[in-house]
Amino acid sequence: MIHSAIRKKDENGQDVDLEFKFSVEDLRRVLDLGDYDNDPTIIPERLAKGLWCRMGFMGHINGKMIKTMFSHAYKFMIHCVVHSLSHRKGAYVETSDYIMNIITSLVLNRRYNISQVIFEYLKENIKAGSTKYIMYPRFIMMMINDQFKDIPKDNGDIMDLRNITSETIAIVTKGTEEGAKRMICRINNPSYIAPENNRWRHENSSSDDEEERMSELVEKKTRWWFVRDGKRKRTPKTTLAVSIPKKSIPKIVVKGIVKGGVIRAFKGATTKVSG
Repeated sequence: MIHSAIRKKDENGQDVDLEFKFSVEDLRRVLDLGDYDNDPTIIPERLAKGLWCRMGFMGHINGKMIKTMFSHAYKFMIHCVVHSLSHRKGAYVETSDYIMNIITSLVLNRRYNISQVIFEYLKENIKAGSTKYIMYPRFIMMMINDQFKDIPKDNGDIMDLRNITSETIAIVTKGTEEGAKRMICRINNPSYIAPENNRWRHENSSSDDEEERMSELVEKKTRWWFVRDGKRKRTPKTTLAVSIPKKSIPKIVVKGIVKGGVIRAFKGATTKVSG
């Protein structure tokens, strides 16, 4: 559970602190990503990279997963997922392990606990002691709107997003491509059923065979991957408590607030996370 406070102006112009707290269950309900508490967050690296070979990955199997090394048919999808769900402020060219897991689950129609992953990174940014820890501001605003429906909005705080244009797509998919990969699995067939036993293709699949490339894979265990023949970590059911030594009451202080109780921007944060 993340415990915080929102500071606003009341009708007399006085500062008022409102309790703001949410759990991963609250996040899951508000974001409505279609996942469940018992869905996994950890999958085998071999599964993710086997599928990515099917998707036309042109880099070395043990190297970095760069989105520009994928077939054009998938490059734009990867681009959208990275920008939507990555916890980073930048470095959007390289895809991290959990982003690979999300894309793998989307393509293969597998279950994946995206809400838990988002919550874990929110918690970690708090543990880091950063005063600008909110890495998912659009998700945080959805949580605030869910709990405080009477807080007025200021149009000046709305961030305009540029619509995707043909120019955007051309930049992402620029260059010529030999041997373009066709769409597979759920992307091609919405009723696709995921293969069993952590496989990335069915036995009767007619697409290219990537076993030769996969023979070079050196599996490693990371936070969001486990080795095929190793011991699997349990998917966390709940978030462990994070202790921040501070005597004052933990809160998010939203500075730069203008009249009428309008929340202007997140300028600083002091928070507490409990189990």
